[in-house]
Amino acid sequence: MPLILRLILRLIGVALFCLALTVCWVMLDAHRDVAAQTAASAERVTHELENLFWREILWRQSMRRDEILPIPDWETLATLKLISPGVCIAFAPGGEEPRIICSQVEGVGTPAPEWFSTAYERAFGEGAPVVRALTVRQAETGVVVATADPAAAVRQAWRQISIIVSVAASMAVAICVLAAIVIAHALAPTRTIIEGLRRLEGGHYRQRIALVATGEFGLIARAVNDLAERLAQTTAERVALTKRLFEVQEEERRALARDLHDEFGQCLTAAMAFAASIEAGSSVDRPDLAEDARAIARVAKRMMTTLRETLLRLRSQDLDELGLEACLVQLVAGWNARAEPRALVHLDLMGDLSGVPRAIATSVYRIAQECLTNAMRHGKPSAVYLRVERLASRDSALALTVEDDGGGDPMRINASSGHGILGVHERIAAFGGSLSIDRAARGVRVAARIPFVAPHPSLKNEYAAA
Repeated sequence: MPLILRLILRLIGVALFCLALTVCWVMLDAHRDVAAQTAASAERVTHELENLFWREILWRQSMRRDEILPIPDWETLATLKLISPGVCIAFAPGGEEPRIICSQVEGVGTPAPEWFSTAYERAFGEGAPVVRALTVRQAETGVVVATADPAAAVRQAWRQISIIVSVAASMAVAICVLAAIVIAHALAPTRTIIEGLRRLEGGHYRQRIALVATGEFGLIARAVNDLAERLAQTTAERVALTKRLFEVQEEERRALARDLHDEFGQCLTAAMAFAASIEAGSSVDRPDLAEDARAIARVAKRMMTTLRETLLRLRSQDLDELGLEACLVQLVAGWNARAEPRALVHLDLMGDLSGVPRAIATSVYRIAQECLTNAMRHGKPSAVYLRVERLASRDSALALTVEDDGGGDPMRINASSGHGILGVHERIAAFGGSLSIDRAARGVRVAARIPFVAPHPSLKNEYAAA
């Protein structure tokens, strides 16, 4: 899930939590307000009735022997005005039946939904009645009892919640929208940074992150650019070192080939000559000596054959003398001329291979040599097809393809820890080329592309995708 979406969801969650707390606080405040209005109504009505009581005593001299009563007509509009909406007042003068007067419930607000009424009643229950004595000196005058109508309390709580929650919800939505816009604007540089890191992961070391943002994102962008610069420098140094290592390797191979040819070749030739001389000079009565001489000659001949094959693998100086095309023809002819060829190698050369740079020609020859060896060693092919083509593109390049019908597994070759495939990868990477090992119709297909001019590091993936 994107970061901005996670932040917005968390912001919405916080807003809903605060809204729920607001609802709870408003319900509690409404309940307290109903209790306060009930108590205030009781105080006002008690005070009014007490005034009426003393006025009756002082002005009318109305006093009975058994009890003292205020005027009987206290249920007036003046008394009703003292009662808050939704509150009922009960008063029983002396031992008379209590009389009740209630204010209108409709003035409190609209009826609340059934679910809200149920939740409010379960949370707070019915309000406790408020009892006030008319006078502490004459307890027999009666008491005033004020009770809140439950329906009125629910209406009042619903009215307050409707108003406050509507305002709070509107503010929460507005805050969430504005915060989402601000967060999206603040996190906009992350997309550019992620794209830069993706390019960096793919080997585009020369591209830089262009950010005008300041603060932490600016510091991250500068750090990524510095890392890309360092990786580009390290890659260039590694490529140069790899090329130099291959040059040193070719020089050592040529030196080793010369030593093998000059020393072992001459020694084997001399051994074969001595064996022939011993066989020719052996007497008739020593047939065992002649047989030993022939055995020595056979062993020397096998060693000479092995030496020639080794020299063919080691030598690359023929590339300077004969060129890449002739060397590839000799390579294929050498495989097909073996005493027991496991497969027939077919060669297909396309384009002009005479102007191929020496370093690239050497690498192409070594890659073809390694691919043919792997095809023969790790599979059971009956035919191997080697194709080398000089591509007619704006930037000259060589394309090499080796395909066999030996039924190998390209996944195992890619995961192999052998030095042969690793060397092929390193040779191609040194020139900024690309290598793919895929499944063919009945075997494995190895395709390589090597440009004559090493591409810019930022274009390496374009060549790899071609």
